Amino acid sequence: MSMLGQNQSQMYKLVIVGGGGVGKSAITLQFIQSYFVTDYDPTIEDSYTKQCVIDDIPAKLDILDTAGQEEFSAMREQYMRSGEGFLLVFSVTERPSFEEMTKFHRQILRVKDRDEFPMLMVGNKVDLETQRVVWQEEAHVLAKQLKIPYIECSAKMRMNVDNAFYELVRVVRKFQQSERPPIKQSHLKNKRKKCCLF
Repeated sequence: MSMLGQNQSQMYKLVIVGGGGVGKSAITLQFIQSYFVTDYDPTIEDSYTKQCVIDDIPAKLDILDTAGQEEFSAMREQYMRSGEGFLLVFSVTERPSFEEMTKFHRQILRVKDRDEFPMLMVGNKVDLETQRVVWQEEAHVLAKQLKIPYIECSAKMRMNVDNAFYELVRVVRKFQQSERPPIKQSHLKNKRKKCCLF
């Protein structure tokens, strides 16, 4: 491990939020174990880790799959404090789950006390095309309002599942880079001597 030195994977704490039954666990398990869970067993809280290489940079993802049920909303603030990136999941077959996106987005920003924070909105269950009630266009409109990317996926077909997590890590990386001031700045200030040409 020590041989890695600078190349050690950076750890990213990712949190999956959304209403009950939208497929948060299905997406997570499909990503981690490449299998689709058919029975619905409400999650209280599960965490997983996965090593992956995203854009040639190793990353260790620490993924927290959370409860969608309202009775667990007290736990929400807790994990919202520690998360570095959030997947906001709704089901394209359930309009109320889509309408909750704004609430989750607002809550994360309030807990983080920020105007923006790394998040990605995911419309799941696109394989159920005939039961679809939330259309791609309106999801894009909402994502634009919330200033976050939007991706559609199907945990069942394993469509865009990896992509959702990878995209979120990209958003987190970009955010963390913009938060860290470049090291060179203070160094340069002292060196800049005025010189004038005659």
